[in-house]
Amino acid sequence: MVEDHTHSHARAHRIAKASLGIVLVLFGIWLSATFIPALLWAVIIAIAIDPLYARAETRWPGGRKIWLPTLATLLIALLVLAPLTIGVVEAAREARTVLHWLADARANGLAEPDWVRQLPFANEISGWWQDNLATPEGTALQWDRVRGSVLGGSSELVGRNLLHRSVVFAFTLIALFFLLRERDGFVDQLQTAGKRLFGSSGDRLGAQLIRSVRGTIDGLVLVGIGEGAVMAVFYVIAGVPHPLLLGLLTAVAAMIPFGAAVLFGVAALMLFGQGAVGWAIAIIIIGLVVVGIADHFVRPFLIGGSTRLPFLWVLIGILGGVESLGLLGLFVGPATMAMLILLWRDYIAGAEKNPTRPLPAGD
Repeated sequence: MVEDHTHSHARAHRIAKASLGIVLVLFGIWLSATFIPALLWAVIIAIAIDPLYARAETRWPGGRKIWLPTLATLLIALLVLAPLTIGVVEAAREARTVLHWLADARANGLAEPDWVRQLPFANEISGWWQDNLATPEGTALQWDRVRGSVLGGSSELVGRNLLHRSVVFAFTLIALFFLLRERDGFVDQLQTAGKRLFGSSGDRLGAQLIRSVRGTIDGLVLVGIGEGAVMAVFYVIAGVPHPLLLGLLTAVAAMIPFGAAVLFGVAALMLFGQGAVGWAIAIIIIGLVVVGIADHFVRPFLIGGSTRLPFLWVLIGILGGVESLGLLGLFVGPATMAMLILLWRDYIAGAEKNPTRPLPAGD
């Protein structure tokens, strides 16, 4: 009787402790929800640079606590801010050109370009152009409509978004510094927690997460940069306006599968607007070839090989992650899918080793 009472008391104690833990975890997630993306970014960056950082720690063990994490954090900040600075400078130059063009259009109207005559329904398009853009009054009216519908009320939203992303970026750098400084302690704690939660699968789940993040970075970031660099060369050859800026934007868009098509489509439209129809068609063909090779051969090899996933599940993870989490989902999505598939395979393997335990209905 006493033993039953003691057992019931211990069970109630465990239930109360587990309930309190769940409540505290949920409350902690709610409190830190704003900074979870920054923490995830810091973890992704730390995983990506860990091989190089581990070598630096081995070579300079005295700098583990201060200057090595500080130097790594500053280099990451530079890698992010340098392209952004280049893009802002190029955009500012382009903005001056656009402002001069708009001022001229409002003063004199927009003359109908020769290539309009080569389009299907050229007469209808030409008539609309003459009625709405050929005169200063028509051009001013159209610009006021565009400015009112697209730009109206958006400046405050853009300012808030920029401030929010700046705060997230700053906190990402702070979190990265502490992750690198306490690297060994964090790794030991995560390994211990993984073993307690998942048993023998804990280490394999951690290794799969690391492989997935690094494979995704290789397959998305590095391949995207390669696509942007290749297309920038052809933008220069074809005479696309501002080829470096457009190449940089193509590299960013190419990190999302098939995203580069939007940018080289824009480049083709620019060339078409200049009357360079042949080069416009060439850019479309070259872009499709580059994207086809990257998305159908290089990416599946890099991402699928490291995550051990069919590329269909990688693609679902990438696109679903982007839709749910934005740019962060590019890395979180495939890693999540890889860990889910690993747990599923462990479950199936366990069922095969214990045939007396039936699988759920439908398996």
